[in-house]
Amino acid sequence: MAQENAAFSPGPEEPPRRRGRQRYVEKDGRCNVQQGNVRETYRYLTDLFTTLVDLQWRLSLLFFVLAYALTWLFFGAIWWLIAYGRGDLEHLEDTAWTPCVNNLNGFVAAFLFSIETETTIGYGHRVITDQCPEGIVLLLLQAILGSMVNAFMVGCMFVKISQPNKRAATLVFSSHAVVSLRDGRLCLMFRVGDLRSSHIVEASIRAKLIRSRQTLEGEFIPLHQTDLSVGFDTGDDRLFLVSPLVISHEIDAASPFWEASRRALERDDFEIVVILEGMVEATGMTCQARSSYLVDEVLWGHRFTSVLTLEDGFYEVDYASFHETFEVPTPSCSARELAEAAARLDAHLYWSIPSRLDEKVEEGAGGEAGADKEQNGCLPPPESESKV
Repeated sequence: MAQENAAFSPGPEEPPRRRGRQRYVEKDGRCNVQQGNVRETYRYLTDLFTTLVDLQWRLSLLFFVLAYALTWLFFGAIWWLIAYGRGDLEHLEDTAWTPCVNNLNGFVAAFLFSIETETTIGYGHRVITDQCPEGIVLLLLQAILGSMVNAFMVGCMFVKISQPNKRAATLVFSSHAVVSLRDGRLCLMFRVGDLRSSHIVEASIRAKLIRSRQTLEGEFIPLHQTDLSVGFDTGDDRLFLVSPLVISHEIDAASPFWEASRRALERDDFEIVVILEGMVEATGMTCQARSSYLVDEVLWGHRFTSVLTLEDGFYEVDYASFHETFEVPTPSCSARELAEAAARLDAHLYWSIPSRLDEKVEEGAGGEAGADKEQNGCLPPPESESKV
């Protein structure tokens, strides 16, 4: 029993050791992975639409401007070459001459006519005539190509603007994870919340343990990923994220932390990546928010402060206390040792209960037999039964 009581004592506080581990996933959800030595760069061009959507905003805007400017310049140069080849520029003052494009007197005019044609502005001052078949063909080609450029570029900008990445910025994770008892069992917990009043539909949560390991054959696997159960079997991973929720991973025999005590956990080297997914209620697009916890960000023997209070007719969430925790009595032993101690305690209580068969002694039994029963841990028969 002394060992069991010692297991529940928090033990002396030790300052957490600062580690130089490189994060796999940043706290804001960005993944610290860069693709290097990619030789087959042509694969990016086969999916040009996604490549343009994935570009940074400054590059996307630059490509957007160049796409229109280059096509205007290209077709403007062709219109100028047609006018130059037909001799329209030499008969600008000749009223009897029928040019390909009226009032086209230079490259600038050809460039403006190209803009009017592709954007269908049509100011009316410059207009193509019916005496220029090559101009008619070029007009058709520019109109078709201009529609394709508009559809492609507007589509890219619309998808980029409507991406739900910014929606993930209003999904918050607690700055620390905690380990404490829940219903007599050690649990690893963290908190999630949604800052917006529009909810995430079909929200689900996952957790991954990122830790390097070595197989029995000697193979070293860097950044090996292991699932941490957060209620997949029971459906608790499906969240109704109206108010902040505390997500719990029960440290049982299937958990990778089954044999990790407080001291062993502080000396370990791992990263816990949490992923929250769901659909944005306003747009119906899938949104994913990510965060991570290093060893130094896992607090043993802590619990989250409550942030939900009942006001007059509504519940109020105090996000000022969202990241706050407080200490609670928590055993410093591992979950396996805690389960073994609980099993020994249950067995001790079971065998200390007097058996009904031991209470039924034969009449005339001497005091010595009663004394033997007391030495064996059984209670003597009640007074009422001994007088019968």
